[in-house]
Amino acid sequence: MVKVLNMIQDTQSKVEEIIEEDIWGAIKEFLNLGIRFGEGENTINITIGLLLLLTFAFLATGFILKWLRKLITRRMEEEDKLKFVSVFKFIRYVVYLVVILLTMSSAGIDITLLLTASAALFVGLGLALQELFQDIIGGIFIIIDKSLHVGDIIEVDGKVGKVFEIKLRTTRAITRDDKVIIIPNHKFISDIIYNYTQNHKTTREQVRIGVAYGSDIQLVTKILKNIAEDQNGVLNSPKPFVIFEDFGDSALMFSLNFYITDSFSDPRIKSEIRYKIDAEFRKNAVSIPFPQRDIHIIQQKPF
Repeated sequence: MVKVLNMIQDTQSKVEEIIEEDIWGAIKEFLNLGIRFGEGENTINITIGLLLLLTFAFLATGFILKWLRKLITRRMEEEDKLKFVSVFKFIRYVVYLVVILLTMSSAGIDITLLLTASAALFVGLGLALQELFQDIIGGIFIIIDKSLHVGDIIEVDGKVGKVFEIKLRTTRAITRDDKVIIIPNHKFISDIIYNYTQNHKTTREQVRIGVAYGSDIQLVTKILKNIAEDQNGVLNSPKPFVIFEDFGDSALMFSLNFYITDSFSDPRIKSEIRYKIDAEFRKNAVSIPFPQRDIHIIQQKPF
């Protein structure tokens, strides 16, 4: 009786092993189903197992990229996060391409041909879109290090503008004559850009003026200070001051220095100050000379 039971148990074990082997064999056979492309060494076999492996790799990569995006942008404002959407999309496409190549290589597929074609493609795209990538990198730096803000007054290529929009590729500013200037972001990392309001709201401006030799320079200094102190838009603290700059060719050169909070409209303030300087100089008989040149005519004696 015991021998019979042992025989039955052995038979059941063998049957189970056969069934397991058949199941695993069927699964392996199913996973190896696919399509072959090419012949010889360049054969590429796309199987169901490879597709499932790619699917798993895509899901894992997507989860990791999503976690990294949240980690990088966790302290950013919502507006800055939206600016990174296109960057993350581009990075995601590149990472997915790398994952595909690595997965196919780990599955035993020769990807040398694909790598060669991809390298040539990326080199061509890199050369064609070099400036675009520079603009995007510049935009990333601007957003991360906060080197530029909406409302900043900047000077680019001799043009002064107030920034009203910062995008990932370009920055837009409105000039003093109400024209919009579009600035590629790579200029902010490669060129010298003057930012009038980066560290504080006030800027120091000046109006240069020349008076005739022999003028009362103390009177000139007093007139200039009084004009600046009474001018709307000029700050009382720090106080305006006058500098006697130089003895010019035709005039004594002075500069009236003052502080304002609205650097964008300083040409209007300077214009009003010049109007007042001209009027006050006329009242006090202070003349503003114009350049003079002495011409000596030498006549040669006839032979």
